[in-house]
Amino acid sequence: MRAKRMTQIARAGSKLASQTALSRARAIFTSQKRGEPVDRSREIRSAQDVAQELGSMRGVMAKFGQMLSYVSTPLDAQVREGFAALQDSAPPMSKELVEQVFLDEFGLLPNDLYTEWDPDPIASASIGQVHRAITHSGIAVAIKVQYPGISETLTADLANLRLVARGFRFAFPSMDTDSVVAEIASKITEELDYVKEARNQKTFYDFYRDHPLIKIPGVFDELSTSKVLVTELGEGLRFNELMSEDLAERNLAGETIFRFVFRSLYQLRSFNGDPHPGNYLFDGGGKVTFLDFGLTKSFTPSEIELFESMIRAMVIDESPAKFRGAIERAGLLTSECPLDDSTIYRHFEPFYESVISDGPFAFNDDYTTRLFAHTFDQKAQIARYLMVSPPFVVIQRINLGLYSLLASLGASANFRRIAEEIWPFVQRNPSTPLGELEASWLAERRRSAQS
Repeated sequence: MRAKRMTQIARAGSKLASQTALSRARAIFTSQKRGEPVDRSREIRSAQDVAQELGSMRGVMAKFGQMLSYVSTPLDAQVREGFAALQDSAPPMSKELVEQVFLDEFGLLPNDLYTEWDPDPIASASIGQVHRAITHSGIAVAIKVQYPGISETLTADLANLRLVARGFRFAFPSMDTDSVVAEIASKITEELDYVKEARNQKTFYDFYRDHPLIKIPGVFDELSTSKVLVTELGEGLRFNELMSEDLAERNLAGETIFRFVFRSLYQLRSFNGDPHPGNYLFDGGGKVTFLDFGLTKSFTPSEIELFESMIRAMVIDESPAKFRGAIERAGLLTSECPLDDSTIYRHFEPFYESVISDGPFAFNDDYTTRLFAHTFDQKAQIARYLMVSPPFVVIQRINLGLYSLLASLGASANFRRIAEEIWPFVQRNPSTPLGELEASWLAERRRSAQS
């Protein structure tokens, strides 16, 4: 069995880029350096260290802190900076511990598996760290290595999310908080399964194959396990580097991210629910590489139909009565709510503000901060009648996470027309140059499917 495994490893990468020149791989390898030197004064050397560093809810809170560090909220900037520090607070694994993970998973050391291996991580995450390497077949790869024992640590801490449920229940008495927290816990648990993450990433990779703007790194199954995930090493500017580019370039990037999220939702019926600044690379002209598919939510056709019915009622038909019916069917509002249809309609309007008008809309911190406050406004008349069904738990990342990223970019466009290109019930002709490129790609996909 081990010999067969080594044979597979030796052949890894051929299907993705068998002709890639080693010089090209080294150029990509060199371009993806860590921003700051690795601080090894406080290393993780064992599973016990993992429990100590990330246990007692620190790992779970890092997930929430990661989101709150970039979401536009009414929180003081200093508090948000504190959350940003929280997500990066885990020290790196020692080189010996990383090697032990490889010995446990493959029976070989990283230097045996790769032509070039960087022992210093280029990125850290809440459940592991990322290294760069070059395969024996000459391909630059990113290797996500999971902290040993993190699964047991997080699983134990997730039980404490019941306390979060109690807090939500007090604020929103009609909400099925147990189901909401169970959905959050299940999604965090799924991130521990690199096999599932690889499957998610391959789904997006296959769907967006040859897209002119959207790049999904390929997955190397032969080099991956449930604790080690190997993908193509992306290239491009990091989010903070993109911020120094001009507004026109940032607008293009924002449009591509918008198209990716909503085309994935309405055509692939999946949402890559972690719109964190570290999960993108930018290559100019609107080209974006999307990273990290650990938190992915797939939807049923009936759930997508519910989303569509809400948009139709709010944006196309502008019908308060239809909208009320749609959100009641979606499990967002109790049927006992005594408020009139127009009041309910106006309460939900801010969530659709970017696509209500057929004209330019600029995402900014003012809008997203108001949206955050509006989402959690316990004093609103409607608050006691609101619910959040499981399908909408991850979707809320669009309102709070995606829109905050677009606000950071200062992204401005006629998002109504771009959305109408994507909505299955409209399918408008391209409204931007990037839309023209995407339309050509879609036409080619249809021709290939018919041949």
